[in-house]
Amino acid sequence: MEDLPGIVITGASGRMGQMLIKTVIESDKARLVGAIEREGHDWVGQDVGVAMGGAEIGVKVTDNPLEAFAKAQAVIDFTAPAATLAFSKLAAQARAVHVIGTTGMSEEEIAALEPASHHAVIVRAGNMSLGVNLLTVLTQKVAAALDEDFDIEVIEAHHHHKVDAPSGTALMLGVAAAEGRGVKLADVADRGRDGITGARKRGDIGFTAIRGGDIVGEHDVLFAAAGERIVLRHLATDRSIFARGALKAALWGQSQKPGAYDMIDVLGL
Repeated sequence: MEDLPGIVITGASGRMGQMLIKTVIESDKARLVGAIEREGHDWVGQDVGVAMGGAEIGVKVTDNPLEAFAKAQAVIDFTAPAATLAFSKLAAQARAVHVIGTTGMSEEEIAALEPASHHAVIVRAGNMSLGVNLLTVLTQKVAAALDEDFDIEVIEAHHHHKVDAPSGTALMLGVAAAEGRGVKLADVADRGRDGITGARKRGDIGFTAIRGGDIVGEHDVLFAAAGERIVLRHLATDRSIFARGALKAALWGQSQKPGAYDMIDVLGL
């Protein structure tokens, strides 16, 4: 086991954090060497297996990421933008692969990751699943094939705990659609409609966000023209698909040179 890549999970107590821990523990290709929580969290100092309601696994939750990263080959991070930026600097110091599934990052925050990518591998994606990344490629191709007679709308649905909208995946799909049309998403995005908004602007890419219940993740890309519609769809029913994708990225990154990558690179799409 000692020769397997060591993985640290940040945000250990969160739903994705716990799923990631479970996925690494069950893997025969990696080992869990650290679990991070914020200072003052009641999990800090506990064995992470016990904190999750199970048996001891020999890894204690810590609020010292630098110490944990120093003994790891990869960090998997589904937290918040400010935390991810701080983790990126520490992961770069440790020369550990930094897999980022954090959503809600601004363009400025994403750009701020760039210095760390000179020293370590960073794999960042709005969604880690194979299906969604295939959907991204298809969205770009369909957008490139159709002209602006087709309105584009990205429709996403998630559980009621999700704090950001549109989702990172929806924005990733919007970027793909914009690239297919040869424009920048920032110039054509329509992200808010309320009241008398007027007619839809030709060429805009719209976003609709639904929040409710325990929806894991649903994404549609609608291409609508007079008399016809094309819908590309991905439905996630189990968030373990994201954890498996993130672990795949962490393992893939072991053989890469420092730089910024995404799941399209990991999956060879």
